[in-house]
Amino acid sequence: MTSKDKQILQLLLFSVLMGLLAGLVTTFFGKILLEIGQVRSEYFDYLVPFLALAGLVVVFVYQKWGREVQAGMGLVFKAGQGEDSHISPVLVPLIICTTWLSHLFGASVGREGVAVQLGASLSHWLQKHGFSDLSKDMVTKMGMAAGFAGLFQTPLAASFFAIEVLIVGQYAWNSLVYCLVAAFTASTTSHLLGLEKFAHAISAPPFQLTYGFKLLLLALCFGIVGNFFAWFLAQSKRYSTRWFPNPYIKIAIMGVGLSVLLLLVQQGRYSGLGTNLIDVSLAGEQVFAYDWLLKLLLTCLCLAAGFQGGEVTPLFAIGASSGALLAGILGLPIEPVAALGYCAVFGSATNTLLAPILIGYEVFGWNIIPYAIPVLALAYLVNRKQTIYGQQIRKF
Repeated sequence: MTSKDKQILQLLLFSVLMGLLAGLVTTFFGKILLEIGQVRSEYFDYLVPFLALAGLVVVFVYQKWGREVQAGMGLVFKAGQGEDSHISPVLVPLIICTTWLSHLFGASVGREGVAVQLGASLSHWLQKHGFSDLSKDMVTKMGMAAGFAGLFQTPLAASFFAIEVLIVGQYAWNSLVYCLVAAFTASTTSHLLGLEKFAHAISAPPFQLTYGFKLLLLALCFGIVGNFFAWFLAQSKRYSTRWFPNPYIKIAIMGVGLSVLLLLVQQGRYSGLGTNLIDVSLAGEQVFAYDWLLKLLLTCLCLAAGFQGGEVTPLFAIGASSGALLAGILGLPIEPVAALGYCAVFGSATNTLLAPILIGYEVFGWNIIPYAIPVLALAYLVNRKQTIYGQQIRKF
């Protein structure tokens, strides 16, 4: 057996073990997070007033035990891009517990960033225990794919996300096979352990020539929404840190303000992941014209304040609710347009193309693809400078 064959076998073994480990951890994290969401909904009025206090605990935990992993996704991107960056396993319990806490008290945050960080951290830990010959950037990508797939059970999208998100315009094709093995293993593991996948079959109408101009408008709007989210998130983080350099003061003051807003505006409609907005949008139920905007603003402000979570599920919610709104304005069927928004706003905000198209297939089925490819491609082209990931590199 040649050294190349041995390395391939080692990479395959690593990817399988990585998938199993990520599947176990993301199932544990995801199941409890869903339970926490139900508790928050039931006792919303009693929990949200203490959002600032929960924020102080989050900051204290990271200041006390997690200074080396405070960069979070920044560390993941550096490692995935080949820089000499180590992600300590201490990140795993810290980000899980602080995300649970943020969600319990009503923060408008997601979970994808957590899953990706969990996967990357676990991949570095596994590499140190028997796989030290493997390159750090490749194992990081496998970890990212496994974490994403374990939580969302979209292994194709997770794998392509890992190979295209780190450097815009450059695909790490040499890592794809191993990312796929890790992602499918993680997805299967979490499924067998009882973590439910969100899926919603779409019966898209036959294509009509009159849809052409309307689809162009949709793509432009979704691209602008994703672009605006990324821009506002960056500005929120920049100015909040400038005005409140002390992280305790920042999260305390912003936490109080966010508690008031979340209590006064639609009684918790914009707290947590935003899956409620996704459900009503796809079902054709009442969606307010301002749903997408308020979810966008509150998510960015919560993340800027220092609450832990991700951006992607809120992006799905923002996309779906803006899609439902645009469908009504343009006279298009609500369900497929909300599904297109779900995928396109995510792609625009993250500067990814193949991953959101594959999310469309894995969540909504084949029927959405003929519409998804042109709409997502145009939305992707609208956003070339803004991104929710500060460490993302652009090759052009």
